[in-house]
Formats: sequence, structure tokens, C-alpha cells
Amino acid sequence: MKPFRFQQFFIQQNKNVFRVGTDGVLLGALCSLSSPKNILEVGTGSGLISLMLAQRESSAKILAIDINSEAIELAGINFKNSPFSDRLEIKFQDFKNFESDEKFDLIVCNPPFFEENNSDKDILARQQVELNFDNLIEKSSRFFSSDGIFSVIIPSFSADEFVDLAMEYQLNLVRKVNIFGIEGGSLKRNVLEFSLASKDVEILDFTIEKSPRNYSEQYLQLTKDFHVFGK
Repeated sequence: MKPFRFQQFFIQQNKNVFRVGTDGVLLGALCSLSSPKNILEVGTGSGLISLMLAQRESSAKILAIDINSEAIELAGINFKNSPFSDRLEIKFQDFKNFESDEKFDLIVCNPPFFEENNSDKDILARQQVELNFDNLIEKSSRFFSSDGIFSVIIPSFSADEFVDLAMEYQLNLVRKVNIFGIEGGSLKRNVLEFSLASKDVEILDFTIEKSPRNYSEQYLQLTKDFHVFGK
């Protein structure tokens, strides 16, 4: 498959690993960064989000894990070929069995969001076969630091369920980004961020396109340091 070119790195792609998509770009660009030293990405796929975070935060060390061996190989290549290779680590790991003595200042994930079904398309990346919301939240609650952030992007129809599950593990919603595909259209996605500390919830609205195939000023500004946009 054709590589996807960003301003500071390339993403080699593979038909058996989830490709570069808008959700990953949005999470990589929108998630909160407060000078994190240690970042964990769960389910890295091609490595896109980890690479974006490495570009955004020059002092952060990032551990990316995935259960798909082809994703591990692909992300490893993308990490090695990037200018951030010395701060990126890739590990073949099932998050349900993940253990670490280290706490993370940011845990980030673009999780599988469909219930298990008969489709054979991107099964590990899209369907909750190996990792469901409860697994993800429970494990993440163990590994982020006292002032750390847990950040995900999910379809809006799952947002209330996700927030309720997080509350069961004493995780407090602190930021919610409402993502609309097109101006005047319906709500499509949410970036949800949680912390151990309770605080007022920051709520933002974000629109990807102002008209079909015409990016909004919000999206252009958000991604101006990443997308090439004809450069």
C-alpha cells in the first residue's frame, strides 16, 4: 500500500493493519498534553498516534503496544524511520495481560468500538474481540499517574456507556470534545479524557468539514503541523 506522508514522518501501511484514518489523526492532535514524561498507547496499529505525540512533546518517552504481530512489525518500521526513534518503543503485548512498575502521565487509545460481529474487516482493530471497553478502562486505571490523563476517541453512541464504566473505576471525566463530521451535521465521535482527580468538565465542539471535501478552519488549524496539504 502507498505510504501516507506527514510533514515530519511517513506511515508505511499494510492491508492487514488498520490504515491512517481521521479518528487517529484527531486523537493524536486533540488529546491533552501537560508535559508528559511517559506515554502509553494501547493498540498502536501503524504507530500514527504515537508518532504524532512524539512530534508534539519533544521530551516524552512513548511505549506503544499491540496484539497484532503485523502491526508491531509495521509500527516498528515507522518508528525507526522517524526523527523520534530514540523516544519510541514498540512491544507485542495483550493489554489485558499488561504489567508495568512504571506509571504513565498519558494513556491514549483509539479502541475497537463495534461489538463482535460476522464482519471480517479489521477484526482486531474495529471489533471488541480481544479488548472491550471494560478491559481497557480497568487496566488503564491501574497504570496512569496521580495527575495523569486517559484519553480515547469513540463513536458518540458509546460515549455515555464509556463514561459510566469509567466511573465504576473511580475515573472522572474532565474533558469532552464533540466531533461533527460536517458543519450542521450530526455528532459522530467524542474524544473523552479522564483523570483520578475530580474537576469541572471542559466541553468543546469540533467540526471536521464545513462542506463536503472542504476542511473546516478548526481542522486546518489543528493539523497544520502534521498534514502536508499540498506542500
